[in-house]
Amino acid sequence: MKLYHFPLSGHAHRARLFLSLIDARVDVVDLDLAGGEHKQPEYLKLNRFGQVPVLVDGETVVADSNAILVYAAKKFGRTDWLPESPAEAAAVQRWLSVAAGQIAFGPAAARLITAFGAGFDADEVIGRAHAVLAVIDAELEGRDWIASVSQASIADIALYSYIARAPEGNVDLSGYPEVRAWLARIEALSGFVPFQQTPVGLAAAA
Repeated sequence: MKLYHFPLSGHAHRARLFLSLIDARVDVVDLDLAGGEHKQPEYLKLNRFGQVPVLVDGETVVADSNAILVYAAKKFGRTDWLPESPAEAAAVQRWLSVAAGQIAFGPAAARLITAFGAGFDADEVIGRAHAVLAVIDAELEGRDWIASVSQASIADIALYSYIARAPEGNVDLSGYPEVRAWLARIEALSGFVPFQQTPVGLAAAA
């Protein structure tokens, strides 16, 4: 398998992280986004949107980070990460939708402003980030994982990257103790791969 990846993309990181957690053999190919490599005809054949990540597994091409999580869980029979029961599968899907919605338009968008100069309204996207973080913090009370009491799932992986790097977008996590404890639990999992910090994050940590 080959994963087309960009180190500062949270979408790419969630795919790489999950593949590492399940010890899947994959060749990681870092694209030069600044040089427009993701917009070249060869890459656009893999993903017409010109986005990362893309997973290539033989003749199968899977674009979209959440789709890659589902594909990998199914391919390797990891029902611990993606349960088969209707209720449990629906619980996972609920949070995959949050990752693609409120997380993308909240903490991920806020980080795009400071790290890449995106033209979003900072107050608006930071407000969205705090709204979804408050919901997640409340959801995690009395449980270790977002979609299951006893086991991490691909839902946790889909949410992790942009929440972990939310401070890079001026989104303070100090008011969310359950979220911070949950981040630490994910980071303690065997096979965990950190999400590379942007220059903004490195400067803040210095």
